[in-house]
Amino acid sequence: MRINPSASESKPYEQEEKLHRDLLIFACAFMNLAVVLWLAIYWAMGIHFSTNVPLAYQLISVASLVYFSKTKNFEVFRFIQLSLFLFVPFIMQWSIGSAVTSSGVMLWALLAPIGALVVSGWRDSIPWFFAYMVMTVISGGFDFYLGNGENSGVAMKTIGFFFALNFAAMSSIIYFLVRHFVVAMEKTNRQLDEQHQLLAEEQKKSERVLLNVLPSSIATRLKDEHQGLIADGHADVTVMFADLVNFTQLTESLSPEQMVSLLNTIFSGFDQMCEKYGLEKIKTIGDAYMAVGGLNQTNSNYTTNIANLALEMRDYVVTHPELSPFKLNIHSGIATGPVVAGVIGTKRFIYDLWGDTVNVASRLTDEAIEGVIQVDKTTYNRIRFDYDFEPPATITVKGKGDMVMYRLVARKDGEASGRHIVSGKFGAAASAGTAK
Repeated sequence: MRINPSASESKPYEQEEKLHRDLLIFACAFMNLAVVLWLAIYWAMGIHFSTNVPLAYQLISVASLVYFSKTKNFEVFRFIQLSLFLFVPFIMQWSIGSAVTSSGVMLWALLAPIGALVVSGWRDSIPWFFAYMVMTVISGGFDFYLGNGENSGVAMKTIGFFFALNFAAMSSIIYFLVRHFVVAMEKTNRQLDEQHQLLAEEQKKSERVLLNVLPSSIATRLKDEHQGLIADGHADVTVMFADLVNFTQLTESLSPEQMVSLLNTIFSGFDQMCEKYGLEKIKTIGDAYMAVGGLNQTNSNYTTNIANLALEMRDYVVTHPELSPFKLNIHSGIATGPVVAGVIGTKRFIYDLWGDTVNVASRLTDEAIEGVIQVDKTTYNRIRFDYDFEPPATITVKGKGDMVMYRLVARKDGEASGRHIVSGKFGAAASAGTAK
């Protein structure tokens, strides 16, 4: 599954905008309903005053809602609604009398800064809160300097009831507004967590693919350092090529699915062995396999590990239950020395090795007969005390002339022994003094 980054980035923003619109429409509808109920209760109790202010509020509020539904201009709709939330309660209070006789109806104006906080953000809410405080001070000044001490004919028990009603209604609006905001934000956060989890899984998949293509150290450098060119010189590594014998002829009798399945079994086993010995698989070329030891500075026994790998690979293709019916075998070449390593390409890039050591290992593989593991003199000198070898032989290497090579037979402790595989062939080739 592939996630479109632009879509994943824009979706949370769209959800946030939708949340702001829903919250403001919710507050607008709640306020209009509250005004109707508020007026109905006043009139039911026999308290009559001008309905011009509430009626004007509802007309302007509904008109702004219709305007928004047609133009989708949220900024204008938001400004009109917040302005109505702020100024209309104070105007209604002044039309009734004072803060006491109106039962503190100005408390409804608190919805303006609260609404701005949840639909615009804390920065945009500051001017609305400041305006609310200024209007509150102005209203208090009107009551102090212009009030005549009369209660405008409204009984104190009625005033007390409406104080409680206004507090309850305003508290309910603020609670449900904030609750709706919190619930919606939790839902958005869950969706974001799911998206982040999907992105993390995709990143892990990408990293696994990268690690399957490149050595771990190189993959880390590409991922973390974003280097445009990676090229390193290694003074001493051990390179091995292993090539399947007569595989081309075998594939002529296999279907494409069978051939790919067979190669997958072989090379997957080789990959596990490389991991076991701390070596790096470089690539496969048709039915050939290339591995190297020494790229990782923490592995000091890479030449020995390459030798063990070659022996185990030889046994694997002969003895594995899924491979033994095909009577497969390999021939291998190992060389030790300096190489240049780097990443090439911009699409389907590969990590590869170059240098004389690579060429020697390749030529040793080409010249080896079935079941034979041939090594150069440097490799032989490094591991000769731990392994059995056939007597040296001389081969002619293109570009280098005659070169002495040695045929690796088995470990001296008998582990990974492959004597039975090539019995009778080593001696004949050695006595001839050349390798096929």
